[in-house]
Amino acid sequence: MLKSISRTLLGAAFVSGAFMPHAFAETSINALFMAQAAYSEADVRAMAEAFTKANPDIKVNLEFVPYEGLHDKTVLAQGSGGGYDVVLFDVIWPAEYASNKVLVDVSSRITDEMKKGVLPGAWTTVNYDGKSYGMPWILDTKYLFYNKEILEKAGIKTPPKTWDELAEQAKIIKDKGLLATPISWSWSQAEAAICDYTTLVSAYGGEFLKDGKPAFQSGGGLDALNYMVTSYTSGLTNPNSKEFLEEDVRKVFQNGEAAFALNWTYMYNMANDPKDSKVAGKVGVVPAPGVAGKSEVSAVNGSMGLGITSASKHPEEAWKFITFMTSQETQNQYAKLSLPIWASSYDDPAVTKGQEELIAAAKLGLAAMYPRPTTPKYQELSTALQQAIQESLLGQAKPEDALKGAAENSGL
Repeated sequence: MLKSISRTLLGAAFVSGAFMPHAFAETSINALFMAQAAYSEADVRAMAEAFTKANPDIKVNLEFVPYEGLHDKTVLAQGSGGGYDVVLFDVIWPAEYASNKVLVDVSSRITDEMKKGVLPGAWTTVNYDGKSYGMPWILDTKYLFYNKEILEKAGIKTPPKTWDELAEQAKIIKDKGLLATPISWSWSQAEAAICDYTTLVSAYGGEFLKDGKPAFQSGGGLDALNYMVTSYTSGLTNPNSKEFLEEDVRKVFQNGEAAFALNWTYMYNMANDPKDSKVAGKVGVVPAPGVAGKSEVSAVNGSMGLGITSASKHPEEAWKFITFMTSQETQNQYAKLSLPIWASSYDDPAVTKGQEELIAAAKLGLAAMYPRPTTPKYQELSTALQQAIQESLLGQAKPEDALKGAAENSGL
C-alpha cells in the first residue's frame, strides 16, 4: 500500500514539474542593442517581454551599448567564439560583416509576404552582394527640425528649402538677438558627424567612391565640408556642435536653445513631449534641404537591421525573435519613436495620428536616402573622414587638404 502511494506521489511530482527545473525546455538567446536614438531601452525591453510571453520557451537576455560601441562589441564577441545570437547592425556594416562571416545569410528565410510588404528602400539596409543578412528594423534618416515660435518671432514664414536659405534664416535670427547660435549639429569625432556630412554630400550631388577609389575630396564632397566649416566659423552654428552627439542636439533643441537642428526621427515626439521639453507644440520638421540647381531635398540612409551571428547556437530561436521585433504589429505599436518598415503602415491612422507633419517629411526624406559608402573597409574610411572634419572645423587644415589626407588614409 505504501509503495503504491509513493509511486502515485512520485508520478504526480513529475507531472507537476516539481522534480524538473522547468516544466518546459527553455532556450536562452543573447541580443545586443543600442542605447541611444530610435527605440528607447525601456521600449526594447517591453518588446522582448511581449515576445517571451508569446514564446515562453525562449528567454532573451538583452544587452545595450552606445552606438559607438556596437560594431566593436559585435566583432570582438565573434572572435571569442561566443556572445550574441542577435545583433543590431548599421546599414554601413553588411559588406564587412558578410565578408568576415559575422552574420548569417538569411535570404532563404525571407518570405514573399516580407518581400512585398516591406518598403523597397528598407532592404538596402540588410542586403549585400545579392544576399540578405537580416531584417530591416529601424528605417531612418535625418530631418531638419525647427522651432516654429522662433521663426515666427524672426518674421520667417516658411522653413528653408535650401542649405543657403538655412544660413540666411539663421543669420536673421542671430541679428535679431533671438538666439546667439541658431543651428545645432552632431559633429563630434564619431559616426554622427559622417551622417551629417553625408546629408550634405547628397545635397551637393557628391560621391564618396568612384570605381572603388575615394572621390569625396573634390566636387560635392568638398562643397559639403566647406559648408560645414563656413556654418561653424560664421558663428551661426553652436560651437559645441563639434563635441555633440545626437542626444546632445536633442537636449539643446528641446531646451529652446536652437532654431534649427539636424536629427533622426525619434526627436520629433520626444521634443513634443511637454514633460521633458520646453518647445512642445512648437516643433516643426521638414526634409533636410537641397541645393539650388542640384537637389530638392537631402537625406542620409541611417537605417539599421537585426541579424543572426554566425556564432549563434540557436539560429531558429534568434530568427523567431527577429521576425517578432520587425513585425508590422510590433512596429506600428512603437511608431512614435521609429517609423515602420511596412508600406501599408503609412495608411494606418493609428500610426500617422499626431505625427502627420513627420510622415509628410518622411515620404520625401526616406525616398531620397543617400548611402554612406558600401565597402568592407568602411570603418577605416569613416575614421579618416571623422578626423578630416574635426581638423577642418578646428582650423587645423583646409577642407581640401583634410579630405585629401582622408582619401590617403582610407585604406582604399
